[in-house]
Amino acid sequence: MATDRDTVLEAAVGVLSRRPTAHLDEIARAAGISRATLHRLFPGRDALIREVGLLGLHRFATALDTAGVDQGDAEGALRRLADAAVPDAMLCAFLAGENQLYAHDDINDLWEVQIARLHALFLRGQQQGVFRIELSAAWLSEAFFDLVAGVGWSIQEGRLAPRDAAFSLTELFLGGALRRPDAGTPAPPIHRTSDHGPDTDTP
Repeated sequence: MATDRDTVLEAAVGVLSRRPTAHLDEIARAAGISRATLHRLFPGRDALIREVGLLGLHRFATALDTAGVDQGDAEGALRRLADAAVPDAMLCAFLAGENQLYAHDDINDLWEVQIARLHALFLRGQQQGVFRIELSAAWLSEAFFDLVAGVGWSIQEGRLAPRDAAFSLTELFLGGALRRPDAGTPAPPIHRTSDHGPDTDTP
């Protein structure tokens, strides 16, 4: 029977997320294959890590599409995104924690596309009066993604039941991100200069 590459990659992220320096033998055992088979699929550790990263980015892109983040009410879109992203939260955790991935231009470019879509969702929500405007859309994007990653780690360690994950994610995040009806006029946003140029998140 042919080996399913995605199944091997998911087994790999389950091991690497707990032990980033795990040997390929351990990853092969977790996937139920021999090291020789693993090597035929992925010629080295760097290739394996890169493929896990690509899988994670493609799965997150699918979650964004499934949720229809470009459409309708921003809060509803965020709730749909939580439902769509949680099943692959461990892959998001890998993306959040494996810095060497971003040495690859193609992975870095894919990441920028996905995070830009998330950024646009929060900016639209600020313009709709849904999300707090004193928190930048860029920060809300990174905080949400990192919280999805945290869900992945918590499920893996048995601290969060999978059936409760999407609810726990949205309630915790929205508790801090939703605009408060009785909030006064916030302080004007601070425009920062970073390596990526000026912050232009102001809705």
